[in-house]
Amino acid sequence: MRTSLLFGIVLVALVACGQEEPAQPAVDQPQVVDDAVIEEATEAPEIVEEAETVVVEESASEPAADEQAILLAQADVPAETREWQFREGEHFTRLVPTQPTVGGADKIEVSEFFWYGCPHCYTFEPAINNWVENRKPANVRFVRIPATWNRLLVLHARLYYTEEILARNGSIENPDEFRNAVFEEYHRRGNRLTSEGSIQTLFERFGVSADEFTRTWNSFEVDQKMRVASDLARRYSIASVPAIIVNGKYRTGVAEVGSNQKWLELVDELIVRESAR
Repeated sequence: MRTSLLFGIVLVALVACGQEEPAQPAVDQPQVVDDAVIEEATEAPEIVEEAETVVVEESASEPAADEQAILLAQADVPAETREWQFREGEHFTRLVPTQPTVGGADKIEVSEFFWYGCPHCYTFEPAINNWVENRKPANVRFVRIPATWNRLLVLHARLYYTEEILARNGSIENPDEFRNAVFEEYHRRGNRLTSEGSIQTLFERFGVSADEFTRTWNSFEVDQKMRVASDLARRYSIASVPAIIVNGKYRTGVAEVGSNQKWLELVDELIVRESAR
């Protein structure tokens, strides 16, 4: 009995962030491995054609010829002659063709794919929050997109979008505090949030009534956001988290650069590339 308990604790300590379908014990807890790069899921997420994303092709976000000339004239060094710190194929992957984004072409979109149960996402959270607060350029829109490649992740993705809507409506006063509480619940308190009931209890701690939670959890808006998340993950070929996509064109991961600091420097550089087009 003691050996079985020890084996279970070791499995929990090695949480993975990849696309393997977890084993489903009595509490529906995912199996974990230690490799950030994983094989494709045996079941691809359902893609619903009516998901209303905004397709941002390269041509749609490029300035007119006269505007582009003005933009390049203002740059310290022309983009085509600049010596970049990071290289395509080594530090980031270019998506061809450019894929849709959540928002429109008015801003460069930086999206982070994540999962609340991923330890790498948990340790990256303070760094990305600091980047958003202190370094994100005014011409950039930052969005989070939850991964959805197995049943537990689908449950946590619905948690995230329910949280997002309730925060927008003012029912959750401090979204950052709530999001941190979800991470802490999973990684520090051992609550894997494997059921709708356990998730509702967490929302109630933040003053959300049972009726409001249920209404939002089952809403069409949450369903629509879930479909978009699954569609974009497929289009971007997201196989592990955390992952960052810049403007539907560049996919990056921390493994390609070695540290969170370098990773965010890479994101900054990709934004400059897009701004100088």
